[in-house]
Amino acid sequence: MEKVDSEFSLQPVPQVNRNGFWKILAVMLGFTFFSASMWSGGTLGNGLSFMQFIWIVLAGNLILGIYTGALAYIAAKTGLSTHLLTRYAFGEKGSYLSSLLLGVTQVGWFGVGVAMFAIPVQKATDINVYLLIVISGVLMTVTAIYGIKALAILGIVAVPSIAILGGYSVLEATDTAGGIQGLMGYQPHEALGLAAALTICIGSFISGGTLTPDFARFARTTRSAVVSTVIAFFLGNSLMFLFGAVGAIVYGKADISDVMFLQGLIVPAIIVLGLNIWTTNENALYASSLGFANITKISKNKIVIFNGTIGTIAAMWLYNNFVEFLTILGSTLPSIGAIVLADYFLLKRGNYRKFEEMKFKAVNWIAIIAWAGGVATANFVPGIPPINGLLGTAIIYVVLMKCIPQRGE
Repeated sequence: MEKVDSEFSLQPVPQVNRNGFWKILAVMLGFTFFSASMWSGGTLGNGLSFMQFIWIVLAGNLILGIYTGALAYIAAKTGLSTHLLTRYAFGEKGSYLSSLLLGVTQVGWFGVGVAMFAIPVQKATDINVYLLIVISGVLMTVTAIYGIKALAILGIVAVPSIAILGGYSVLEATDTAGGIQGLMGYQPHEALGLAAALTICIGSFISGGTLTPDFARFARTTRSAVVSTVIAFFLGNSLMFLFGAVGAIVYGKADISDVMFLQGLIVPAIIVLGLNIWTTNENALYASSLGFANITKISKNKIVIFNGTIGTIAAMWLYNNFVEFLTILGSTLPSIGAIVLADYFLLKRGNYRKFEEMKFKAVNWIAIIAWAGGVATANFVPGIPPINGLLGTAIIYVVLMKCIPQRGE
């Protein structure tokens, strides 16, 4: 008897296997509760007045919410992951490029996340750092095997815990700064330009946001997919920026767990740190497994175990050597999402043929060219790189697809 793939790695998610709004919201909030967003918030907090910070974060995360919400709509409408959606624009073998980029990036961040948990906990407890890496890596890998159900349960536990404990810590920090008036009166030593600030805000999570369909495809309706995603990126991500900004302004530390260590809240700090990284790493490992399943056709669970093992073994090396490379690699991902959006909404008018009925071309070289052009636009054209990349990619793709005759699929 053939075993059913409960995560539907290589097919649309049937309607009977979809989830309601609250489970999807828990998953998406867990996804956006990301330590790197706090670091970015700390950078913004140090370079802007507090009111400027608020407006930049709201504007940046609204743009992120629109981008990811549009991807969530397509995912819920089709039931397809990012990796399967890219077959429509890139072709079946062309989609391997996006899956490889997404998969490698997420395995890398998984390893970095494991080390990000182990190192501060080792400093606080004197437990051997490599033992902590092994234990946390194994636990995160095991729970990722259980897929979207585990992500929902973890989100339901982690999100309120992080919000409550982190919120308490921020209130303590605000009191130390002299209350709200103290924060409002803060002036940065070195001002950050508004365009640069918006770039940091959007760029911090636009790469991860490209993976939104991997989770939103389980939404029962397009409305619940879009609303839960917009809430997660607009409110959830903004909260992480706020944690980082207040911590950086008051204590010179952007990560809320570092702030809590300084406040003497050792146990809550470890809980927040663990849950925060766990939710992000679960999503990273899950998404990477879908990407490599698209390329290899091997079952998702086997790939989860392999990826988790590699990420755990290489965690310290990744943490010390790989972060800059992962950041560069991540800058190539938004162009993939831009092509999916342009193909679905502008060229196909919001109507993809059923996945099972499609005979995909092997490679759509126009999509590859548009992707490369979009990455170049983001890196070399003046302005706000994430927005430049999205618009540049979409324009190049649509113009070339309209101007160059296409053979029927």
